[in-house]
Amino acid sequence: MRPIKRRLLIATSCISAMNASASFAATDTKHSHKAPVSRTVSPGQKSSMPAGSRKPAARSLEATSEEAMTIHAGIASANGVTNTTPGGGMMAVQRVPRSQSTVTRDYLAKQSPTANINELISAMPGVAYQSQDIMGATGDALSMRGMNETEVGYLFEGAPVADAFNYEPFTSTYVDNENIGSITVAQGSPDLTAPLYNTVGGQISAKMIDPSHKMGGYLDLMGGNYSVNKEFVRFDTGDIGHSGIRGFLSFSNTHGHMDRGFGVLQRYHTDAKFVKEWGKSNSFGVVFSYTRLFWNAVRRPNMSQWNEYGRSFNFNEEYTPGDTAYYKFQTKNRNGITIVAPLHLDLGRGLSFNATPYFVLQYSPATGASNLSADGSYYGTEPAGPLNQPYTVNGNVTAMGIGYYNAKNSGLTTSLDWKRGNNTLSFGYWYSYATHWEENSYSTVDLNGNVANMDGKYPIILQNGKVLRGYNLNLMQQTNALFLSDRLDLLKNRLHLEAGIKAAMVSRQATEDMPGADPYKSVKNYFEPLPQLAASFDVTQHDQVYFNATTAFRVPGSSETQVQDFDPSSSTAVSQPGSLKPEYTIGEEIGFRHHGLYNVSASLFNLNLTNHQVTSSGYIAGTTTLIDQTMNVGGETVRGAQVEFGLHPWHHFSPYVSGQYLDARIDNNYQVGSDYLPTKGKTAVQSPHFTASLGLSYDDGRFFGNFQLRYLSSQYATFMNDEKMPGYVVANTTLGYRIAPKLGVFKHPQIQLNVQNMGGNNYLSGIAGVTANARSYKGIYGTTISGSSPNYNVGSNFGIMASISTGL
Repeated sequence: MRPIKRRLLIATSCISAMNASASFAATDTKHSHKAPVSRTVSPGQKSSMPAGSRKPAARSLEATSEEAMTIHAGIASANGVTNTTPGGGMMAVQRVPRSQSTVTRDYLAKQSPTANINELISAMPGVAYQSQDIMGATGDALSMRGMNETEVGYLFEGAPVADAFNYEPFTSTYVDNENIGSITVAQGSPDLTAPLYNTVGGQISAKMIDPSHKMGGYLDLMGGNYSVNKEFVRFDTGDIGHSGIRGFLSFSNTHGHMDRGFGVLQRYHTDAKFVKEWGKSNSFGVVFSYTRLFWNAVRRPNMSQWNEYGRSFNFNEEYTPGDTAYYKFQTKNRNGITIVAPLHLDLGRGLSFNATPYFVLQYSPATGASNLSADGSYYGTEPAGPLNQPYTVNGNVTAMGIGYYNAKNSGLTTSLDWKRGNNTLSFGYWYSYATHWEENSYSTVDLNGNVANMDGKYPIILQNGKVLRGYNLNLMQQTNALFLSDRLDLLKNRLHLEAGIKAAMVSRQATEDMPGADPYKSVKNYFEPLPQLAASFDVTQHDQVYFNATTAFRVPGSSETQVQDFDPSSSTAVSQPGSLKPEYTIGEEIGFRHHGLYNVSASLFNLNLTNHQVTSSGYIAGTTTLIDQTMNVGGETVRGAQVEFGLHPWHHFSPYVSGQYLDARIDNNYQVGSDYLPTKGKTAVQSPHFTASLGLSYDDGRFFGNFQLRYLSSQYATFMNDEKMPGYVVANTTLGYRIAPKLGVFKHPQIQLNVQNMGGNNYLSGIAGVTANARSYKGIYGTTISGSSPNYNVGSNFGIMASISTGL
């Protein structure tokens, strides 16, 4: 037979195609400044790396002793790009028995420097990302397989980072894009060991790059339309003597005008990571991030407002007395600190121990505006009495409502793994303690729109000396979880069987310290056993089939599920707690993978939900204040198929295609009061039947670029399917040029141009506030059930950003 000649791509950062963890993590941001290695090795000939280069990369499993090989060690860059991951960095090889996708530095580094984690995974199968601004700082919304972001678990360096009570992810506060090593998306099937209790929709895990072994740095400067700019700088310590310690510190400043509406966005961010390694495989690390983020909020339109005004529907630029929609009244702040300290110890005799303590702090004020009756307002259920404020308009006092929250979440995850022969046994424990304090106050607005104090230092004081409020909430939660799993490898490591169970116990209490609150205190306890079963079989070295059966649950989210919220305009609560049970899912997947020159991943999935909770938000009537609402839709069945295709760099090109078909149906009628809407069999909200993306990457080591097109079909915004959001297509592109391997003190300097929403499409990107029905209907028992309008997020505008970056 004639010898077969294959191209094998070998990364200088030692990417292993058969990594058992199945998740890619970039291990270094500073790559060898030597020229990329490219040489042909004949059968039986030993390959070698040039002197001075890093250690040889692992050989691809495609190689055999009868083959001639062409070895490519990737390209050299300052930002971590090696051009070795299939699909232009969007399809790292996976081995776990579940649907999972990973993006690496090959893709991340070529996106906008301001992009957040959700935006960076927007092309993954089944991900419906809701873009809201060109800077990516406010876009936390997405859905996967019909579940929104509050039903998806978020991990950063192994720690849960979303709000512990309402599950908002705040992805723009975790890490700068320049410091992200990889992001892994598990659609529908959570990791048994993950410290999460809201993963019915899947799991998203992000990791930082590892510190470089060499001292140096990285600089990235960006500017664009809407006066957007970002300055980023990182310092790498390199190996500190012979201590085994290395680390980096970085700082960034992002500023710009909102691309819709009025006002600005300002973000300050700091990242740090230090690791200590010793012995065979022992390591300890400390990860730190801090964010201070401020922006002027945008107004969410309903469908009629969108059809009439389009993008111009927003808060008002000029103030007129009594106007609660003045843009300066609508501000948001997100401040946070995250600390994670992972430890890994090799105890010998097949034993290893892992521990990850973490601390997450989130705090900020947010504002809205109301017209309060000067003599007829309420404090809880009690009359507030005369407000005695100097400025009134038609008997009302215009006031800015300032809401504060302070959320702390600390915990520890541990696991002990024992590998003996073909068997690996794991036992773990997770403990978490979380608190959340939230209250609001009101500051008077004068006839020119000036607020007494934007920080609430001069609130409206009642005659009894108390501060006028709408809510005063305190929440506390403790979580205990145990897990036990076992993995057995048979048939010369071709057949892999896994089984395990997690027992999660969540205790939550909430108090509402407002007059007339019923109840004043609410205590809830939840216990759920969560078994999982999975199997995979390696048909060949490049082909795998797998099956899994998983369970997951979600504790009811937001304080409104336990205690009431009030508003001074009414003597009754504007939200009432229900008797919600945890959402519970049972899912099955069957899938196939092939990896090599071309890479294919395809799967079929089925998911059955009970007590499906849809969380949305809407404006309190007559105000611009948002309030969360959780609705129990009951049972739901989700079925579908997803596929990915990616090519290893071939003649410098790497195409990528992904798609998903989704059929999500409501299993029962929806209860409204004492009647029911006939929703059985209707399509679930936020569940587009088709999502697809097309990507094409080019990188020859000097010139590079990529193109990405995303398509989402229409999706329903009401349980009755009487209003839906139109589908849309949006395209982004990147062009770049690496100037030289070295230019004075600058290493691998490059210029890059990112264009977002190339066609300048005006489109709705997602459903922010779903409702049961948009029109009025007769219920099953004859009651007239009035409709209400959903509201929507508006997609970001055309954005163009140019950046210059370099290693130092």
